[in-house]
Amino acid sequence: MASIREQKYERERLLLSPSAAFSFNTKGRLVPEEECSVRTEYQRDRDRIIHCGAFRRLKHKTQVFLSPEGDHYRTRLTHTLEVAQIADTIADALGLNRDLTCAIALGHDLGHTPFGHAGERALAAACPHGFKHYEQSLRVVDKLEKDGEGLNLTYEVRNGIVRHTNGAPADTLEGRIVRLSDRIAYINHDIDDAESAGILTEDDIPVEIRDVLGYSKAERINTLVLDCVGSSGEDISLSPQVGMIFDMLHSFMFEAVYTNPACKSEEGKAAEMVATLYKKFSKYPELMPDMYIKIARTESPETAACDFVAGMTDRYAVKVFEDMFVPRGWSGI
Repeated sequence: MASIREQKYERERLLLSPSAAFSFNTKGRLVPEEECSVRTEYQRDRDRIIHCGAFRRLKHKTQVFLSPEGDHYRTRLTHTLEVAQIADTIADALGLNRDLTCAIALGHDLGHTPFGHAGERALAAACPHGFKHYEQSLRVVDKLEKDGEGLNLTYEVRNGIVRHTNGAPADTLEGRIVRLSDRIAYINHDIDDAESAGILTEDDIPVEIRDVLGYSKAERINTLVLDCVGSSGEDISLSPQVGMIFDMLHSFMFEAVYTNPACKSEEGKAAEMVATLYKKFSKYPELMPDMYIKIARTESPETAACDFVAGMTDRYAVKVFEDMFVPRGWSGI
């Protein structure tokens, strides 16, 4: 009698597009493992990511607005879930592997710093070898999770994670879906958050953009998803017109939100905090937890400090900074 996993393999053969990444054809893991009797390899990867510490920490990492007071602003975790939802819809419509798509989407930002891109820029400037969050995401799943053992994910998930932002596209269409879905998600939810913050209104978005993409977040996401489904074939893409208008929206957001002093006024402080923590721990690696002390010895203190600081949540970074650099009032003996 075929195992449940083997029955799933057969359903993939029957239901998925020939262009899909079939789980039974994975290029495998860095360290070979015995297969699960119930789950496919991509389902196992999805589950490992969901249960890892780096995934849980995403709920306390900045998306755009630093440590916002309201309950409805996005965090790195809610962003990740929105990316996964959009990517799943596209993958399902195109007959591609939803499990692989989900695993890549859930893992794509595991290496992001505290304080969003302000923290990323600070580490990139301070670290002698630079810093890119997508490369750090791969390092998290390969080397840092499970106390330095890593999650031992499949090649296709690892490839999709490290190629979700810049450079060459992912080897799989599923990975390319995540790359586009990431952009669809963050631009639209950043508009939503900016409206909640009073930074802009729907009417501020140029009418030539809204006439094509829609007059609300839901309309814009729907337009972009349907256009991607209708335009994709051998590759994942938007139609020329919608792609051009989407680029216009991206440029508008950089001017109206991403570089707006009204919502970026605290970023300088956050970046200085991240850089200061990095410099302290790279000079005194013995102050870090044991796993990072080991990395300092086997690789370098700079690499260990980068790993430690990048893995912090916003509030933990603030706590560590206060403990190390902010004097406390005298409370007596």
